[in-house]
Amino acid sequence: MILGVPKEIKTHEYRVGMVPAAVKEVVSHGHSVYIETQAGSGIGFSDQDYIDAGAQILPTAAEVFSESEMIVKVKEPQAIERTMLREGQILFTYLHLAPDSAQTEDLIRSKAICIAYETVTDKHGRLPLLAPMSEVAGRMSIQAGAFALEKSRGGRGMLLGGVPGVEPAKVVIIGGGVVGNNAAQMALGLQADVVILDRNIDVLRQLDVQFNGKLKTVYSTNDAIERHVLEADLVIGGVLVVGATAPKLVSAEMIKKMKPGAAIVDVAIDQGGCVATSHPTTHDNPTYIVDEVVHYCVANMPGAVARTSTVALNNATLPYIVELANNGYQQALQNNPHLLNGLNVYRGHITCKNVAQALDLPYVTAESVVA
Repeated sequence: MILGVPKEIKTHEYRVGMVPAAVKEVVSHGHSVYIETQAGSGIGFSDQDYIDAGAQILPTAAEVFSESEMIVKVKEPQAIERTMLREGQILFTYLHLAPDSAQTEDLIRSKAICIAYETVTDKHGRLPLLAPMSEVAGRMSIQAGAFALEKSRGGRGMLLGGVPGVEPAKVVIIGGGVVGNNAAQMALGLQADVVILDRNIDVLRQLDVQFNGKLKTVYSTNDAIERHVLEADLVIGGVLVVGATAPKLVSAEMIKKMKPGAAIVDVAIDQGGCVATSHPTTHDNPTYIVDEVVHYCVANMPGAVARTSTVALNNATLPYIVELANNGYQQALQNNPHLLNGLNVYRGHITCKNVAQALDLPYVTAESVVA
């Protein structure tokens, strides 16, 4: 199979779909890889590094799309990239379609086979291709929150861990999954006062054991969310419904009642955000203020630590890339039900139920279209 890796063009996105080590692995299986020139330069991988790994360098994204049977990316294809997709071409990347009707409509029109990292599962029902970026985003959320709490950014002027004689900041984490777990690790490491809310009692038990009672675990109800959000100095939104728009758990009314200068980091923003007042921001202009509350809603947070993020992502995606290349998409999807869960759009049809419901579009099962 011929694989293509274009340079990412989203604002301040320096990650790349495949690192040279991944290219070398794929080439060893007898496949060809085309890399757009300078695709990895933002994280220190030169064209020569890719050539040494066995790739061929092409001068433009248009040529990469034209020559390749499968496109491997990081972020969702931007509008100009979507015009380059063709019928039957495989797209393997993050998509986050539920809050993005324009992208979804373009992918339907393209009649490409679009497999989303964020809905691929494993045998335990986990999300192995989302987990590495959730780990990064969870850890980064505390850095971003500490930054947003600085007075020069409109925050309360608080140090997360305080100092002797001064109380630490209260950090409230909504969602005890991968994002929440990693956010808690960082916040506790900085000696903040940490509360984590989740609706799964088993998750709360695991967190209590993992952190040896150093954080407070609370069963998530509307009342509990409101009570703790209003007491918070920093709120981390880390909820996820696979493939669907994130539920709005923090209302605009809650925002109005929060402490002036409190901060929110909405890690769920890729799926529409779990805070009513959230909207996507960029690394260029990461924060804005609503009702004296600082909002940090960067939609590609891990892009700020692009080298770490890219290597972590490639570690997870490479086995699936090889599987798709070795077997072809149809056989690979038939053989692997967990990879099949990643199929979101297939030759003009929506094959992810949560995406179809979120956008009120017709839905067909992934099993039926690849049979």
